[in-house]
Order: sequence, then C-alpha cells, then structure tokens
Amino acid sequence: MSKSQKYFFQALGPLVALLFWFFIELDSRNHQVSLMAGVGLWMCIWWFSEAIDLAVTAFIPVLVLPILGIADVKTTAQQYSDSIIFLFIGGFMLAFAIEKWHLHKRIALKILSFLGSNPRTILLGLMLSTYLISNWISNTATTMMLFSAVLALIHETKTYINEGHKKQFAAALLLGLAFSATIGGMATPVGTPPNMYFFKAYHQAFPESNNLNFMQWSKIGYPVSFLFLVVCYVVLSVYFLKKTMTLAIDKQYFKEQYHKLGRFSTEEKWVLGILISCILLWFTRADIDFGAFQYKGWVNLFPKTKFIDDSLVAMLAALALFLIPSRKNRGEGLLVWEDAKKLRYDIILMFGSGFALAYGFEVSGLSNWLAQSLAVLKGVPVFFIILGICVVVTIISEFASNIASIQLAIPVMMALQKELNVEPLLLMIPATFAASLGFMLPVATAANTIVFGTREIHIKDMFKVGIVLDILGILIITVICYVSLALV
Repeated sequence: MSKSQKYFFQALGPLVALLFWFFIELDSRNHQVSLMAGVGLWMCIWWFSEAIDLAVTAFIPVLVLPILGIADVKTTAQQYSDSIIFLFIGGFMLAFAIEKWHLHKRIALKILSFLGSNPRTILLGLMLSTYLISNWISNTATTMMLFSAVLALIHETKTYINEGHKKQFAAALLLGLAFSATIGGMATPVGTPPNMYFFKAYHQAFPESNNLNFMQWSKIGYPVSFLFLVVCYVVLSVYFLKKTMTLAIDKQYFKEQYHKLGRFSTEEKWVLGILISCILLWFTRADIDFGAFQYKGWVNLFPKTKFIDDSLVAMLAALALFLIPSRKNRGEGLLVWEDAKKLRYDIILMFGSGFALAYGFEVSGLSNWLAQSLAVLKGVPVFFIILGICVVVTIISEFASNIASIQLAIPVMMALQKELNVEPLLLMIPATFAASLGFMLPVATAANTIVFGTREIHIKDMFKVGIVLDILGILIITVICYVSLALV
C-alpha cells in the first residue's frame, strides 16, 4: 500500500464514523445505535485496509465507547480479559513447548508419512481430522489442540515448495484448521456453545415438545456441516493451492526422516503427555446428552460447574510446563519465561477488542436493531424468511461472539415465530447454524484469531475467502433447513 492510500484509509475510518454520529439516524428512539454503527465501521475500515496496525485499531473501543457514553472505561476494559484469551495464552504456551523440544517435527513427519506430498491431500486430511474432533469439543480447544501440528507441517514442507507458493500453502492450512473447527461444531448439539444454548432455550420455551434430541439435530447438522466442509475445502483449494503447487518430495522421505529422529527424549515425553492430557480433559469436561443416555463430565466433581471451562485446562497445562523440570537443562522447567516472551500480545489486544466491540453492539442496542429488522419478513415466503434470518444473524456473528449472537437471536426468533405462526424450529435452527458463520474477520471467532496470530495470513485474503464462505454457508443452511423442516 502506498503512503497516499495509507493516509486515505486512516482518514476514512473516523470520517465514516462521524457521518453516522452526526448525519445518519438508524433508530430515532436510540441514537446510540448509530454511534455504535459508526465505531464498528471505523474499525472494519482500519482492519480491512491495515492502514493502522491491528493492535492499534484494538484501542478504539476502550477509547471511544466511554467518550460516546455507550460504556464506561472499566467495563469496556474488562472485555479485554475474557476467559477465552487465557485459553489462547495457555494453548500458545503448549505450542512453544512442543516447538522448543522439537516434538513438532516428530508430529509433522508422522502426519506427512501418512498424507503424502500432495498439498491438496494434506489440506483435506487436516480439515477432515479437525472437523471430526470439533464435533465433540469446543472449536477453540480443537484449534489449539492441532495448532502446533499445523505449524510443524508448514515448517517441514517450506523447503520443498517453491518460493512463490510458501505463503499460500501456510495460509490454506491455517485457515483450513480454523474454518473446519468452526464448521465441525455445527454438526452436533455439543459441538459449539450456540448449539448448546439453543437446546436449553428451546426446551425451556417448549417443555411439552419432544421433537428435538441429539439424533434429530444430527440429521440436519451433519448434512449442513459436511456439505459446508466440502465447499470450504474447494474454496480454499481454488484460492490458495494453484495447480502448479507441488511438494518436490516423496512421502517415503518423510518416513525415513522420522526414523532418523530416534527415540523420544524425556522432555518430548513430558510435553506429549501434557498435550494428550489436555486433549482428554477437553474431550471429557462437559456433559453430553446422547438422548438414549447421558455422559457426565469431570466438571461435575466441582461444586460450581459453571466456574470451570476449557481455559482452565489450558492454563493448568501451561503451569505444568513451567514446573516440571527439564533433564537436559538442569535447574529449568520444560518452559522458562524467556520462551513465553514470544507470545503475540498484539493479537491478544486485537482479540480483546473483538469482545469489547461485541459488548458495545449489545449495550448500545445495535444488535437488537439488526435482529429486529427481521420483522420486515412478515408475509414473505418461508424460504426467504429463513434466508433473511441467516443473513442478519451472520452479520451479527462477524462482530459479536457466536454465543452472543445466538443469545440475541433466539428471543427474536420466538417472537417472530408467533407473529408468522410457523413451526419454531423452522426459524431457530437456521439462526443457530448462522451464528456459527463468521469467516471474514480475525475477531469473528477465537479460531480465526489464533491462526491469524501466526502472521502467515493477510487480512485481505481472510476477507475475500470469508465473504465467499459466508454467502455459501447462508445458502447451504437455507436450502437444507427449508427442505428438512419446511417441506416435511
């Protein structure tokens, strides 16, 4: 970007905000809706153009929301320390330990010895594995679990890809990891928090209804999510993996290199043990209701189950890495604080600003204004009602967290269902799926933020691929939900 372009976008952000603050009234009863819309657009312009460093753009909510009277400084600042950020920190500590003791090389070579040397096969294997794991545990935990392996794959294959394709291959794998984790969560009731919230809200609102359980959700969830996974793979392959991209190596080479690594070191065994323990604790933490029987998670061992989440597991792993002594480096742990200095604090700031922006959307009434705009759908054919719901909820989910999006959308869907006199599931299930769409921005989901923190992905590439996936996701959800629910 030239200097003139940079200055243009630097000025454009606040100018658009001023336009909304002083000249555009979205809601005549609540001017804060327009104020917050201006803030959101300002941040989007700076994020998309990268005219200002992403970490600097993250300052806007904590500076501007108090000035506009939307939220006080203390409450806004608290959004920058959401528990998911500690999952991010703990997960990266684990990644640093895996890299420090070269376990990542062992993992990468083992994966490549199975998947071979075709970039498309590697991407497909990664996405399918991530998708299947994310069916059962949180999208963020799934991303953190596989993050080190993906970085190792990128590192091990860079030597064998020509210079012009290295960045593209890295971006494809990282986005494939994040996006397939998000898509995998859509398949089951326990795959992602929006699904779990929907189940609870639906059964509370309609206690006499018995037309929704684990299997009935999966009959819609798996077709939607698996078709979307295939579409996502195709989009990423077309955009990043050019026909000329190849790995100039045979997969037998990776097998030979793996054998050359020899036996596991003591440090590798400890780090691998902590990684496996993390995975098991993430998998078994929460209750899973299978309909016919219910699995009780280990979280029930504690008096306040709501106080425990995936972040605690990640931070426990991080603490263990600093406490367990290294055999090679006497007097030190598996990790020392010098290792932790590699943590991307700019990404933590950006991540926090996403939560602050979402909070601003909620308290200003902008999220409600967006959701209530669905009222214009009264009298419209059912197919277009579902389509409209998916569009609006997807827009909200790009700026608010997935769980905040569905918490906002479900009450609106219940009210809209009464107005339109249609089956509640016809509106609520598409809205729940759409709450998991959010592929354009690094702050849209925790998975996006994690992979963006590697500096291997340009925000313009994420935006271009993300907007295509959002549109295709909306269409897939609309068609399958209409066929499965409206035509049954």
